[in-house]
Amino acid sequence: MEIESTYRVEAKKICESSSIHHELWPLDEIDPKVAKFPCCLVWTPLPVVSWLAPFVGHVGICKEGGAILDFSGSNFVNVEDFAFGAPARYLQLDREQCCFPSNLAGHTCKCRYKHAEYGTAITWDDALQSSIRPFEHKSYNIFTCNCHSFVANCLNRLCYCGSMDWNMVNVAALILFKGRWVNWFSVLRAFLPFVVVGCFGVIVVGWVFLIGLLSFSLLLMGWFLVANYCVKSVLEC
Repeated sequence: MEIESTYRVEAKKICESSSIHHELWPLDEIDPKVAKFPCCLVWTPLPVVSWLAPFVGHVGICKEGGAILDFSGSNFVNVEDFAFGAPARYLQLDREQCCFPSNLAGHTCKCRYKHAEYGTAITWDDALQSSIRPFEHKSYNIFTCNCHSFVANCLNRLCYCGSMDWNMVNVAALILFKGRWVNWFSVLRAFLPFVVVGCFGVIVVGWVFLIGLLSFSLLLMGWFLVANYCVKSVLEC
């Protein structure tokens, strides 16, 4: 009886310490004017590429304090200096949907062993910092190891939404379908170059130019779908 009561007391202490450990601090307000997006994914159009395929862009993930992190070149992760301009779209993520285990028994996700093997974190910022280290030794390649790869690595380390299957495609889909525009100017930045290039191409080349643009977009989507879901060995991240 004494052993059982002692066990219950210890278990209660562990639970209490765990709840204290996982208490989440309130976040500051999102402030695009100073580029502060706490716990957000952020997106901005890419030069040239987004002119031809406006759904393609550069993605970053933000710390709890709002600082933007983005993998924008070989062996380099930007901090508070978002490459290719100010964010045009953002999506604030819910930290309650993350798994911050202090030990194997503290996992709130269903894939505890896979998560533990991949690498866990005890806070949001700790997960992002842990993802920065390997990407400071990776070569950037827009097709095989890019900014989306870095964000996917962070989300897998957080086990966001209980998933360890984040990749370039579903990260892009998440910000594309759920992201919010910062303002109307951001919408213009994203689509006006595409409209101008499209109109110019039709005037100079004809309607076949639009077929070329569509083919380019389909090839891009096809490559990333095949690489992320069928032939993962070609990916470098």
